[in-house]
Amino acid sequence: MFDTVLIANRGEIALRIQRACHQLGLKTVMVYSQGDAGAAYLQHADQALCIGPAAPGQSYLDSRAVIYAALASGAQAVHPGYGFLSENAAFSQAVSDAGLTFIGPDAACIRRMGDKVAAKRAMLEAGVPCVPGPQGALPEERERIEAIALEIGYPVIIKAAGGGGGRGMRVVHSAAELLPAVSLTREEARRAFGNPELYMEKFLGHPRHVEIQVLCDRHGNGVWLGSRDCSLQRRHQKVLEEAPAPGIDAQALARVGQRCVEACRLIGYQGVGTFEFLYEDGEFFFIEMNTRLQVEHPVTEMTTGIDIVEQQLRMAMGEVLSLRQSDIVTQGHALECRINAEDPQTFIPTPGTVTRWDLPGGIGVRIDSHVCAGYKVPPYYDSMIAKVITHGATREQALARMRTALAQFAVEGISTNLPLHRQIVTDNAFVAGSVDIHHLERWLSTRQAES
Repeated sequence: MFDTVLIANRGEIALRIQRACHQLGLKTVMVYSQGDAGAAYLQHADQALCIGPAAPGQSYLDSRAVIYAALASGAQAVHPGYGFLSENAAFSQAVSDAGLTFIGPDAACIRRMGDKVAAKRAMLEAGVPCVPGPQGALPEERERIEAIALEIGYPVIIKAAGGGGGRGMRVVHSAAELLPAVSLTREEARRAFGNPELYMEKFLGHPRHVEIQVLCDRHGNGVWLGSRDCSLQRRHQKVLEEAPAPGIDAQALARVGQRCVEACRLIGYQGVGTFEFLYEDGEFFFIEMNTRLQVEHPVTEMTTGIDIVEQQLRMAMGEVLSLRQSDIVTQGHALECRINAEDPQTFIPTPGTVTRWDLPGGIGVRIDSHVCAGYKVPPYYDSMIAKVITHGATREQALARMRTALAQFAVEGISTNLPLHRQIVTDNAFVAGSVDIHHLERWLSTRQAES
């Protein structure tokens, strides 16, 4: 048990966690960098401690500073949010070693699921469908690499075992491209992740990105909370998400969802997590598991009525999960647009002072943000400044509410990608549903060619 939580993050997710803690009667300690000094949300914390300069490597990514702040403040638990240290196994272990509760899975689970080769092996053991390809890492021998590619069949994709965020992967369409691509990706993986290990899979040409959210307690209980579609992506970064994923057979989804829960039991997973799949021609193919809270968790909350962060906190306190699978009912549809401080044409970040911040409202509209008029968007961190979430009885109603919300959202002083989102939600293909992961980039290329 604990009564005080240190929130090792910033921005909208720090505020989101803070609210959930207070609703449970828990005290909060906010850590912040010099770049975030003066942020309004810090005023709502029971304590706020500066842990270093603006550069994230000297503040939010400094695990020693975070743990020292927790011990100095009297916090007994640490919530990492998403990004930063949230999927860092060494940090999870260090928190536990300091006698604190890490609000998330243990280091062994993070390490296992963070290694794509080990994760795929665990999923195959649990009966979770995976992308065709060998279970193990790519060997060093050229002939064996070429033989594996031939057995899978071109095109194939080369991926870094420790990769993430769209980095450390290359698509190979022919044998002539294979060995140079392996060499480049191996070196990129070594530099970016400190792990040169690679693996190879079949490249799917037109898949969707579908996720399944799970909740698992330490007593062996687990549930899955429906699906999300996150196919609208640019450079492997999500732009807009929705729940449930449209047009997927309910029975097929239930089978995969239950397999995900079984996989969690198999690896001893505790907390919230997300299984990510490619979905093509009616089939699911596991690609990775995120061992943390997701940016897009609000669309699942809106369609299930379940406060995922509250459940995460309760499970970390050792409570038995009160939900059973029969309790999980998806109602209506929800969409989330990620609003970034960036030029909507070039996508270059636009830090600066927000001089106007007029938020939309109304039935079925939710805004998750830490920003207000006068807020200075710092140049040091991710450019997301808000999430606009809408819910409706149908996808059409959720879309109509999103169009209205985006039209009424007014920001001045900095550029944002609001104009881009206003165009996306009127795009005929997206409105029809079930676009693949390449759709947005094709759409952007067409827009650029026409401008």
